[in-house]
Parts: sequence; structure tokens; C-alpha cells
Amino acid sequence: MKDEYDLIIVGAGPIGLACAIEAKKNKLSYLIIEKGALTNSIYNYPLYMTFFSTAERLEIGGIPFNCIAPKPGRQEALEYYRNIQKYFDFNIHLYEEVLNISKNEVSQFRVQTNKFKYKSKNVIIATGFYDIPNMLNIQGEELPKVHHYYKEAHPYAFQDVVVVGANNSAIDAALECYRKGANVTMVIRGSGFTDNLKYWVRPDIENRIAEGSVKAYFNSNLKYIDENSVTIQTPNQDITLKNDTVLAMTGYQPNFSLLSKSGIIIGKDALKTPTYNPENMETNVSGLYLAGVVCGGMRTNVWFIENSRAHAKQIMQHIISKKELS
Repeated sequence: MKDEYDLIIVGAGPIGLACAIEAKKNKLSYLIIEKGALTNSIYNYPLYMTFFSTAERLEIGGIPFNCIAPKPGRQEALEYYRNIQKYFDFNIHLYEEVLNISKNEVSQFRVQTNKFKYKSKNVIIATGFYDIPNMLNIQGEELPKVHHYYKEAHPYAFQDVVVVGANNSAIDAALECYRKGANVTMVIRGSGFTDNLKYWVRPDIENRIAEGSVKAYFNSNLKYIDENSVTIQTPNQDITLKNDTVLAMTGYQPNFSLLSKSGIIIGKDALKTPTYNPENMETNVSGLYLAGVVCGGMRTNVWFIENSRAHAKQIMQHIISKKELS
């Protein structure tokens, strides 16, 4: 098995695959390393999730994404990216986790995974942000009834469910659980929903709250979680409710540990933006690049598939230009 490459791509999401397409076009030896399944983040989305973007904005490699509905769902996206893999036949290792990326004295990267060690002249980190949930850091969060990922509503039918959060994932979970018979209460830290809420979802959740089908506490926080109840801190008083399940849809963050260990400088403020050149996506470590959502740090609503596909060509142009100069 080959262990030395022109390029190693960490992450087999849509942007990692787009980078591999550009590597193939430019006849670079490359390897994609993915710790889970192909497009692992999309695989872990809720079963009936619908993308905000239209199908053509999720396309990579010039391969059409055919979709009957105005906007594709999770299943259609998985099918599309599986077909991308079939068409391009990428050199890819799935279910292999990158543990460390280091650079030696001859400007060569050593990439260590849980299975092998590799060498590469360049590395792209395209790991997204869906692997590490933002924790509530409250008593009871470790209980098995607390979930930071939501797949489908059926397990929560006819249960007392608390949904924490005001973003798209929280609203989708609340509405789906309500429609499957759950008694749903939302706990929202701010005075309203995120500005990035899907436009076709906003009137639905607002109407369900107005009619009392879904209860919502704004400007509130979950304070305690017990086996059979939760305590909510509201502007007026603490309220204790009977509870079977907590869906903590509080967002996710990139793997900052891997970025830092690789030598990438991370911003010290709350946004924790990693250092990179927006013209070529190269970090402060020469030959080490970022692509996709990971570039935003904690601002996970800045980069999406549709506006970060261009990172692949930016990076490849820079790698090729350096190769021509050497």
C-alpha cells in the first residue's frame, strides 16, 4: 500500500470530494481519509432533513444533481454523493480517523491515523463541524435520556420532550416530534429564532406556538436535568416539568484539537476562527490548507456546500503553482 502522496485530504464530505476531483484533474497522487462513512455528516443528519440549498448548488465536479423536489433531502444527497464516488472512483479510506498531522524538517507532512502512518507534501483539512456538540454543561446532561443528535421522531412519540435551541435542527425536531404525538416544550436562550431559519419552517413553528400545540420558553435556559423532570430558568421563575427526553440541539463545533495540534493558529476570541489566507485557503503552516465549514470556526453559519465548493480550485491552483516553481 502506498504511503506517500502529493496530497492527503482529511474528510470525505462534499468539499473533501470536490478537492479530490481537482487533485485527479491535475494528476496529483492523493488520498482521502474519513473517520466515518462517505459524507458522514450528511449521513448523521435527521432522516427527513431538507436542504436549504437547491440541488444545483450542491453539485460538485460538474455532475448534475437531479432532484424532483424544489430542494433535495438527506436521502437524495447521499445517493448523489455515492454516485460521485462511483463515477470518480476516489482513492479513499473510510472508517479511519486522523489523529495527528505534523511537519518534519524537510517540509513533508506526516499524517498518523488510528490504522497507519502516511507522508504527504500537502494536506487539506475538510472535516466540517458536525462531530463535536456544544454542551449545556449542566447537571444531568450525562443522563441517557439527553441527546445532542436527532435522527427521527418515532422514538419520542407520546413522550414529554424538551427541545433546547432556536436553530433549524431544533425547529425541525420540535415540529416532527409534535406531529408524531409528543408533548413538546422548547427552551430558547434568546428572544426569538435564528435569522437563518428556513423560510418555509418559520410560519409553521410560530403558528404551533401561538395555538399552544408546542410550548416555548424564550429568554430561558435549561437549569437541571433529572431522571423524570427538567428545571427551566425563565425570566420570572424556575419551572419544573415532567420529562422523558431532552433533545439538546445547541449546535456543533469543528475539531479544534486537531487543528491546534497541526500547528494552525486559532483565534483567542469566542469565534475561534482558524488562521488561513482567503485567497488560497493555506493556513499559517505552509502546505496545510482548510476547506469548507471548518474555516468558520464557531461561525458555522458562514460556510456551506454551495459557497465553499470554490475552495477546492483555490487550493489546487496554489498547490500547482508551488509545484511549478520548485
